[in-house]
Amino acid sequence: MAELQQLRVQEAGDSMVKSLERKNIWKMQGAMFWRSASCCEDSLASMQQVPQCIERCHAPLAQAQAPVTSKLERFQDRLARCGMHCNDKAQDSVAAGSKELQVKQQLESCVTRCVDAHMHLIPPVTKKTKESLSSIAR
Repeated sequence: MAELQQLRVQEAGDSMVKSLERKNIWKMQGAMFWRSASCCEDSLASMQQVPQCIERCHAPLAQAQAPVTSKLERFQDRLARCGMHCNDKAQDSVAAGSKELQVKQQLESCVTRCVDAHMHLIPPVTKKTKESLSSIAR
């Protein structure tokens, strides 16, 4: 059961990342490469100006990766804390003398609630991340 919940979260997270890549990051990469190429076409630029120009073109994409990584890590941390809470409750139940089957059912139910709660967070996290990327891409 826990594996099924893990798969649900993994698939939702992968879908979010793919959406961000396709709709935001790839566009930023394309713009970065076009701008970098134009740096190389400037016949008046010095040997020092061309790499500086290219570096400036790469900056927005590098800057965009930080909020994406941060939001994903925060989401994963929250989900992990919820899972640890479930494990703690299960250990407490075992220590109190509950039967193994009952503890296992409680643990699975708790993990399912965690996943359900966090699945609802994915759309707002995706929206905020896209907004961050859009503001950087401008």
